[in-house]
Amino acid sequence: MTQSYVIIGDGVAGSSAAETLREEDPDADVTVITDEGEALYNRILIKEFAKGKLPEAPISIHDESWYEERDIDLQLNTLVVDIDVEGHTLETHEGDVHEWDKLLVATGGTPTQLPVGNSDADGVHHFWTFQDARAIKNHIEEADNSVIVGAGLLGIDLAAITAAQDVEGKYLMRGDCWWRYALSEEGAEIIHDALRERDVEPVFQSGVDHFETDDDGQVTTAVDPNGDEYDADFVGIAIGLNFNTEILQDTPIECDDGIIVDEYMQTNHEDVFAAGDITEFNDLLLGERAQNGAWGSAKEQGSIAAQNMVDYGSEPFEWVSSYSITHFDFPFLSFGHPTLGDDEAEAKYSDTEWRRLAFKDGRIVGGVLIGDLSPQSKYKKLMRERRVVADQKDILMKQNFEIDELELEGTPAE
Repeated sequence: MTQSYVIIGDGVAGSSAAETLREEDPDADVTVITDEGEALYNRILIKEFAKGKLPEAPISIHDESWYEERDIDLQLNTLVVDIDVEGHTLETHEGDVHEWDKLLVATGGTPTQLPVGNSDADGVHHFWTFQDARAIKNHIEEADNSVIVGAGLLGIDLAAITAAQDVEGKYLMRGDCWWRYALSEEGAEIIHDALRERDVEPVFQSGVDHFETDDDGQVTTAVDPNGDEYDADFVGIAIGLNFNTEILQDTPIECDDGIIVDEYMQTNHEDVFAAGDITEFNDLLLGERAQNGAWGSAKEQGSIAAQNMVDYGSEPFEWVSSYSITHFDFPFLSFGHPTLGDDEAEAKYSDTEWRRLAFKDGRIVGGVLIGDLSPQSKYKKLMRERRVVADQKDILMKQNFEIDELELEGTPAE
């Protein structure tokens, strides 16, 4: 009997799942439903487009013909408004009803709104979709000064966009350094100096109390809680994501911040799966539930979910994610869960070379590398093997660290 698979979301998780389903079950009916108006594009490269470094063409990954060639029914500009889990159906905003044997929810998230006055003014931008990138690029090319809010991985992209367009900026941060949950002040100062060189000034212990606008509703000023004012005809906000779980509110599917799934991407209902940013998955390497929005992680989750939709239990999700920043003259890479753990180690080797590892129960669970990325494969190997190594930090932090210098007891974890 022909199986019917429906995927909600055409980001890299949903698209990867569709491709894998077609490979694993050639005769199945596969439908992808997305509220976006264009097929899969590269979220990693949209920042380069907004910086003016790339034209639109290389950003797209799949056009509609890619789905047609694989007999995948792609429905753009379509919003799912209701899911009947027990009845195995869903309804779209146009009233169309789709039946499914297995459902994958890969709806990702929506940028969190800053809860202050005039945060919806003209000139205030969030950065998540290709449409966002187009709006940012069009506006920043005409801007004179900017304010960026959000001291994380998306915030730094917005800061780099203003710098690339030669727009002077203020980067408002709540703490004493950028990405303070993963970097110490010493490590983050490398990033701060690179921003300053590009006319983006970090402002610490700051934030936004409200925005001021002109008579046309265009943002003009950011006012921080201290009363300090910063001129800004362009504002970029990246303070996190709200995960799109609303569609499951009246269903038996278990959700917390995201959709709770096991290591096979299955929810608490055997026919409903989830993948990508939206999942709270059973992280076998961390030993607890986790979320991870990195591109590679989402792509792998989509593929793993699809394999288990066809044959549950066939393949668990075990993945050490990576996230790189390419805005500066030195490389930057985070991996795993650098903001978690119960112990840490760090070392600085030069003005542009620093690294930090996060440990949990003696095992590496994440890290950040600035300047020299060569140790990443060794640290990831130790993570995947779940080796207890926190008692050998002096070796791990050596600039030219090698695994065979460690004393490793027992056999690697399966």
